Amino acid sequence: MGSKAMIFDLDGVIVSTDEYHYLAWKEIADRENIYFDRKINEQLRGVSRMESLEILLRKAEKAYTDEEKLAMATDKNGIYRDLLNRLTPADILPGVNDLLAELKRRGIRTAIGSSSKNTPVILEKIGMKDAFDAVADGNDIKNSKPDPEVFLVAAKKLGELPENCVVVEDAYAGIEAAKRAGMKAVGVGFASTCPQADYTAENLAKADIGKMLSL
Repeated sequence: MGSKAMIFDLDGVIVSTDEYHYLAWKEIADRENIYFDRKINEQLRGVSRMESLEILLRKAEKAYTDEEKLAMATDKNGIYRDLLNRLTPADILPGVNDLLAELKRRGIRTAIGSSSKNTPVILEKIGMKDAFDAVADGNDIKNSKPDPEVFLVAAKKLGELPENCVVVEDAYAGIEAAKRAGMKAVGVGFASTCPQADYTAENLAKADIGKMLSL
């Protein structure tokens, strides 16, 4: 029968704010004299803000209190949110609009499943506030990926069973979360090499919608 719904991660699938995340974490690291580069930044893909901070702090020469860590994470988010003001609809990744239009034509329901609490701001900036049937994000969950919670919440909001949903992700942690949710997983971008994915494509512009829906 095929899939009835498709759930998309936001960052790296619909729009890329990777550079903004990097710049924000780099500013925090430089302020604290902590070594941070793009290779370390790749380890932060798909994980929560506090977990990302813990990875960054592995290079720190001092210990930080929980209060100091919270302040650093809050500062990072403030820097990141300021950078998000640069986003426009022109930043939507290739193939996204065409795919969403085709899914709508076929009667396939769609949702965002993102661990980011900034999801509403990002969708607003790129003009996609009303582009999806449901949105599940960091404001709805307690556990970030690879925990399956955000995808299960998205499925519930869509009124669909997990086994009827396909997740599109660019992070290995997201692919793992989808599989743990009992859903099929499509890997794009960085996750196009993920062995757990049921189908992969370089990006959505090169993805075969028929294959994605037949998983």
